[in-house]
Amino acid sequence: MNFSALPSEVSLREVGPRDGLQNEDPVSTDDKVRLLDALSQTGVGRIEAVSFVHPRAIPQMADAAEVWARAKKNPDVRYSALVPNTKGAHRALEAGFTEVEVVVSASNTHNQKNVNRSTEESLDDITGLISLLHKENASAEVIISTSFGCPYEGDVDPARVAAIVDRVVADGADRVSFGDTTGMGTPRRVAELLDRVRSVHADVPLLLHFHNTRGTALANILTALDYGVTEFDASVGGLGGCPYAPGATGNVASEEVVHMLEDMGIATGVNLHALLEAAKLAQDIVGRELPSGVLRAGPRLPE
Repeated sequence: MNFSALPSEVSLREVGPRDGLQNEDPVSTDDKVRLLDALSQTGVGRIEAVSFVHPRAIPQMADAAEVWARAKKNPDVRYSALVPNTKGAHRALEAGFTEVEVVVSASNTHNQKNVNRSTEESLDDITGLISLLHKENASAEVIISTSFGCPYEGDVDPARVAAIVDRVVADGADRVSFGDTTGMGTPRRVAELLDRVRSVHADVPLLLHFHNTRGTALANILTALDYGVTEFDASVGGLGGCPYAPGATGNVASEEVVHMLEDMGIATGVNLHALLEAAKLAQDIVGRELPSGVLRAGPRLPE
């Protein structure tokens, strides 16, 4: 790989406070605020702070409004919230969010289990959500889950994912994110999808979200970098997964991504030492060893 041909910097979005904690046993509001505040001081430019979902669906996020109200917002950080529907969007807007994520699964079965409707029905809802968010001067990012495979349906045709991109871009989506919901992505599959999407939508901002369930997350990131992608999700300590997808544990660890990219000369803006301290805090909060190799072993050279 020609490192000099890769992007010189990337933007990481830390998703531990939302996507990470929603797959853990519920933790206290105080601990959620502590983690969010610690991550806000690591130099990461974006944080997915909370999601506004019904507490029966995701009880771990029942206190989202309180967490956000109590958090110490860093003016240098862009914060976002995930919403499943119009009600959630209104709650996010009322809380002051100007960056909002909506989600649809490329797999119809996963979409039914996730939000109790078909993929097509969710896309109809997203059309209205994008319009609502834009009217309130908020951006709309569409996350396409199971972009690289589904635990229920198996392989997902890149053409199906690309067709969803066509539709949401036509509806005005500001950014599209591809979610590797159960870690089924491999470099080949990442390349196949990006080939299709970039050939039609060369200028649409893309963000990729990988799980390390099968150990391919960093390789997938390298593949995406080779396609010029510069926005990625990662989760402190490797927290998280998907409560509606068997075997989905293990978002790629933020400190592993930062450690690799910085050593390659690709700037992240993140202070690795501060991030590792936040990862230790996350580990203490959830009360179990987290899967991050860099958290266990430390950087390759002492500071």
